[in-house]
Amino acid sequence: MHTELAPALRDDPEAQAAARRIQACVHCGFCTATCPSYQVLGNELDSPRGRIYLIKQVLEGAPATRDAQQHLDRCLTCRACETTCPSGVQYGALLDTGRALVDAAVPRPWRERWLRAALGAGLTSRAFAPALRLGQWVRPLLPRRLQDKVPQRRPIGPLPSTPRPRKVLLLAGCVQPAMGPGINAATRRVLDRLGVSVDEVDGCCGALRHHLGQHEAGQRDMRRLARRVADRLGQVEVLLSNASGCGVMVKDYAQALPGHPDAKRTAAATRDLGEWLFDPESGFIDRLRELLGDRAQGLRVAYHPPCTLQHGQRLRGGVETGLRALGFDLQVPAESHLCCGSAGTYSVLEPDTALALRERKLNHLQ
Repeated sequence: MHTELAPALRDDPEAQAAARRIQACVHCGFCTATCPSYQVLGNELDSPRGRIYLIKQVLEGAPATRDAQQHLDRCLTCRACETTCPSGVQYGALLDTGRALVDAAVPRPWRERWLRAALGAGLTSRAFAPALRLGQWVRPLLPRRLQDKVPQRRPIGPLPSTPRPRKVLLLAGCVQPAMGPGINAATRRVLDRLGVSVDEVDGCCGALRHHLGQHEAGQRDMRRLARRVADRLGQVEVLLSNASGCGVMVKDYAQALPGHPDAKRTAAATRDLGEWLFDPESGFIDRLRELLGDRAQGLRVAYHPPCTLQHGQRLRGGVETGLRALGFDLQVPAESHLCCGSAGTYSVLEPDTALALRERKLNHLQ
């Protein structure tokens, strides 16, 4: 689709890049079949094709509206449309530009502004973990909707401390250490059995505030993490992420922070845990087979591949192949390409759509 930029945007590099991205779109509609928000809401303007049309209108000088803002907000940024699109439209980058233009022109209601500010500041704060622990203590007294968002405390067991021959850096993240501490703990225990020591690097990757439209704060988070990682890359083999949403953000640092001295090195050193663990050249699969013995043989496992792994990082089938190689009877449910509805803060900002997608995903898994 050709886009004639409005006079005020003709010299804007971001607008020019957006116009080039829109030009690749042939309006075929393949993206509607894999768009989770369109599958739930059924509105053309809640599909990638419809949102591209809204962004095109704004770039051409049409007034940005509250209605357009809400349609752009309803996108989960899962990027399933990118792996479906036969024309290779870079929808994720285009959406970022469109949201920034609309948000600059359309003030949000005060409740939305407050909630977004609280999410951006609170979830990335060091105070989040103690606040969550307090919430876990009073969880039985909370309303049901809040109870669902406060995970119960579970023991994580002892962590390995013996130095191993190989060493990696693990991205701790901002929310996961408090919400799901067992994930990093399990990662460390598995890698320890494989002869790998783990050091963690804390700090938000920047994705959370970036997707809230808080771009300056998001870039500060990115620069801070890139510096911390780059300072330690000489001591480790790789930077591992076991949260695919964080992984896709860090792998995009070279584009998100052009010219930053540490961004390119950090992005190049980043691997998803499954990508690294099940690399055929790593030798880990044979060692895992030895450790598991016959315990995995025929054990049925249902697997949900995250959309940020499939469509953001473009890593499809690697974890599945690795688990099957270990002997598991792996079941990948129907609609495995569709987002589960979490999408960072989306489940807080768009709870109805998020819950509908969660129920759809859980039904297929069960």
